[in-house]
Amino acid sequence: MNRQTPRSCSDWVRRAEPIEGVERIEAWFHGKAYAMHRHDTYAIGRTLAGVQSFSYRHSQRHSLPGNTIVLHPDEAHDGQAGTDEGFKYRMIYVEPALFQDVLGGRALPFLEGGVTTDPRLAAATTTLLQHVGYTLDSLEQSDALIELAHALAAVAGTPARRSKGNFFAARRARDYLHANFARIVTLDELEAATGRDRWSLSHDFRTFYGTSPYRYLTMRRLDAVRRMLLGDASLAHVAATAGFADQSHMTRHFLKTFGLTPGRWLQVTGGVQRG
Repeated sequence: MNRQTPRSCSDWVRRAEPIEGVERIEAWFHGKAYAMHRHDTYAIGRTLAGVQSFSYRHSQRHSLPGNTIVLHPDEAHDGQAGTDEGFKYRMIYVEPALFQDVLGGRALPFLEGGVTTDPRLAAATTTLLQHVGYTLDSLEQSDALIELAHALAAVAGTPARRSKGNFFAARRARDYLHANFARIVTLDELEAATGRDRWSLSHDFRTFYGTSPYRYLTMRRLDAVRRMLLGDASLAHVAATAGFADQSHMTRHFLKTFGLTPGRWLQVTGGVQRG
């Protein structure tokens, strides 16, 4: 089911129900949309109208209608309209693990510029960047993700051989963090669960999943936060249930990750905030 802001709000975000690690949105913003933030997923999108401007890797980028945007996990970026008319776009957020299922231990594809006109990526994103009102079935999404992973690797020039490092240890760490995200997880635990020393494991995790174990754990907590907020839970309850020290701790991480406070995020997605 899609959520939509009231018509009285000039900025809006429509969200499709996430399916197996992929979130799809369509949005319209005027002026400043997002503060600087970073998340642990790929953000891949297309500008539909206006000029979509953002800071990325120490430069200002501008995406025009029809351009494809590819933001790598854990890279800081913001978002704003490049002109007074505002901008409209669609975006998918893809967990790196889904691409690793296809690439099988190769380094994650990285596109330096953030914006591309490469026809291979335009074609590979067509299915996933349909209107959020269109419901993808799981097989259709899986096929599209396979095509997109191969297109990203080809455009980025990712080597065909596996990257150095222990992919299986990194995957065990990811599974362990998934199962224990709502509590404190120590490095000693991860070492015991993976059989890998903390320094090597941290390097492997970033190579294969694009972020650190700590950031990955924090993001799983924030995923739970968003689900609970859309269910009208209070901010204090959500913070405690998701494993944050308190409400302000959760809010700081939310803003750094999504570029919006929880209250602003609820406003543009059509949720209702409770204190």
